[in-house]
Amino acid sequence: MKKGLSILLAGVMATSLFGCSSNKPEEKKEEQVKLTIAAAASLENAFEDELIPMFEKEYPNVTIEGVYDSSGKLQLQIEKGLDADVFFSAATTQMNTLKDEDLVDADSISNVLENKLVLIKGKDSTTTVTGFDNIKDASIIAIGDPEVVPAGSYAKEALTNLGVWDSIQDRLSLAGNVTEVLSQVETQNAEIGLVYATDAASSDKVEVVAECDNSLLATPVLYPVGRVSSTKHKEEADSLIQFLKSDKALKVFKKYGFKKGE
Repeated sequence: MKKGLSILLAGVMATSLFGCSSNKPEEKKEEQVKLTIAAAASLENAFEDELIPMFEKEYPNVTIEGVYDSSGKLQLQIEKGLDADVFFSAATTQMNTLKDEDLVDADSISNVLENKLVLIKGKDSTTTVTGFDNIKDASIIAIGDPEVVPAGSYAKEALTNLGVWDSIQDRLSLAGNVTEVLSQVETQNAEIGLVYATDAASSDKVEVVAECDNSLLATPVLYPVGRVSSTKHKEEADSLIQFLKSDKALKVFKKYGFKKGE
């Protein structure tokens, strides 16, 4: 009798335990998401050194891959189907083109940052160029290709408004992005160059000769960010954009020489 009772009690306990375990709700695992941000070359240091690690810490289920180049080249890549979720341009022209082509969602676009165009020389350079007024004295002037590099487009606009663009054609060295311009001046393969203030601030091998006055440009150097329409991760892309617009992100951008956009 005792043996039978023990077996019965054991069965009841096992059933109870089994019942409890079967009623326990399963923990829902967050989906791991990979986002790709196509960003202007001048943003690379801020993103790779600080902003991407900050965002991934705040959103542990999301990893970010940055693709960096001139905004014009990135525009062309997005038009050809680049698998990007967010586009961060160094000019409004490329962003507006993609918006008009329905490749970036209009309601997601914000002008997050502002930059400045500056004239630079190598730190040990003996150039006699002291500013935009005597820029024609330079033997080689490095700028981004105006067709694909926003900084180059701004440079062309400023130099055209100064009335010197046509007279310096034989001295121009066109580069694929502003990082290449910076490199040419650092190595003194170019006597002077035109880059963004943030690029100049990132190098200890160049000096700023002069800052381009905004009166020489039709619009300030604005950096808009927007969501690529084809993204499969709209919610996460929006979270990244909101993060990039936040005060904590702006604080990082300011360390790299950027200002808050309009």
